[in-house]
Amino acid sequence: MDYQQVLQFWFGKACQGKWFASDEQFDARVRETFGTCWQAACRGELYPWRETLRGRLAEIIVLDQFSRNLNRQHKDAWAQDGMALILSQEALSRPDWDTLSADERSFMLMPWMHSESASIHQRAAELFSRLAGPGYIEHERQHAEVISRFGRYPHRNEALGRTSTPEELAYIAGKTAPHF
Repeated sequence: MDYQQVLQFWFGKACQGKWFASDEQFDARVRETFGTCWQAACRGELYPWRETLRGRLAEIIVLDQFSRNLNRQHKDAWAQDGMALILSQEALSRPDWDTLSADERSFMLMPWMHSESASIHQRAAELFSRLAGPGYIEHERQHAEVISRFGRYPHRNEALGRTSTPEELAYIAGKTAPHF
């Protein structure tokens, strides 16, 4: 599979409305089309894609976004977050960073938002504030607030085998399951 296929799919008009929704049909489509690609990414086999910034973006989408689509509410949904974050961190130093659209940069930065590190969220706020677009910084602030309050994302606790605190259980009861 070529990284262009990932980008054409993810940034295509039919997909954009599905980015942050829980949709079993969409998840099945991702599984059918990109399941093998995701497995290769998990094994580090897509490393040639990193030669270009858009190839790196495609690998991040596979590791960060497709992991969530393919493994919704399972521990594997977040298993590749560290690798996606490293790839994103390295991308910031690329001279062609500014050639990406705001949406492309937002997905390049999404692993920062998905991190359970308060330190990472401090830098993420700076990065997302530079993006011109609908709601990027607001979404980062919402994520950072959860990390500041709990030190982790409570919605992940059950799948990750973590014991929720009473405060986390009350929070979860009042919220629908997020994509992060």
